Amino acid sequence: MKAVVLAGGYATRMWPITKHRPKMFLPVGEETVIDVIFEDLEEDDRVSEVFVSTNERFEEVFEEYLDDSPFEKPTLSVEETVEEDEKFGVVGALEQLIDRENVEEDLVVIAGDNLLSFDVGEFVDFFEEKNTPSIAAYDVGSKERAKSYGLVELDGDKVVNFQEKPEEPNSTLVSIACYAFPAETLPKFDEYLTGGNNPDEPGWFIQWLQGKGDVHAFTFDGAWFDIGTPESYLDAVSWYLDGENFVHETANVENSDLGENVHVMANSVVENSTLEKTVIFKDSIIRNADIRNTIVDEDTHIENLDLSNALIGAHSHLE
Repeated sequence: MKAVVLAGGYATRMWPITKHRPKMFLPVGEETVIDVIFEDLEEDDRVSEVFVSTNERFEEVFEEYLDDSPFEKPTLSVEETVEEDEKFGVVGALEQLIDRENVEEDLVVIAGDNLLSFDVGEFVDFFEEKNTPSIAAYDVGSKERAKSYGLVELDGDKVVNFQEKPEEPNSTLVSIACYAFPAETLPKFDEYLTGGNNPDEPGWFIQWLQGKGDVHAFTFDGAWFDIGTPESYLDAVSWYLDGENFVHETANVENSDLGENVHVMANSVVENSTLEKTVIFKDSIIRNADIRNTIVDEDTHIENLDLSNALIGAHSHLE
């Protein structure tokens, strides 16, 4: 079995934080978002290789990251795009990867910006039991939120209807960009695309597959975060920290009030300040400030300011 971790997005909604950093490298506690996925795949003996699908802009960043990582399975597979409007779409990129890497085995596909509360191995167990195209599905609890995703209707664990981003959802169970495909279904990527179907959202492909045969859904309780906005990232950090704070051993916090879910990274200084639900990247200085629901990138100096719901780019100096 092979695996693909999708890491080709540009995350424009989180600029400037992600302008020069893949959002999968955003820290959550002591790990990054993508590390959590890599760990699950590394531990699963059924997965022989993990292809990290990214774009040319982030190619060098990923090469350096993987060279320094403890993981042995991931290898880079690069899309030939550097701008958002040049992207092939997720289905198109997967079809190209399958061809480029000569994938002929069962395939597990996970979006690298997914923070999951279940072990990927549990999903693989489910997939092997069903031996059909399979998806992971989660109840987002809100029909308004469900409009942004692929909506799943089930009979038991069999998918009986799938709608990509419906205007009027009739349930709140959505697909979460975690898929598995038996080897014999891989040629259907090409069949789907040559038929003029939507190359972008995988949900359209799942809907097409569901019309041709059985598709099953692995549902789970717990938590799931699709990290594509500042709000979703801070929510993921808050879930991970669970009301606690994470202050790196080389950071210095003095005369300050840290509320809940604050992450202060290496070599940063916080003095005479109040922080709440905030991430401070490395080598930053925060003095006499009140900062809430905010992401502060590395090597930033903030002094005598109140900030809320802000994104502060690297190397900024705000007084």
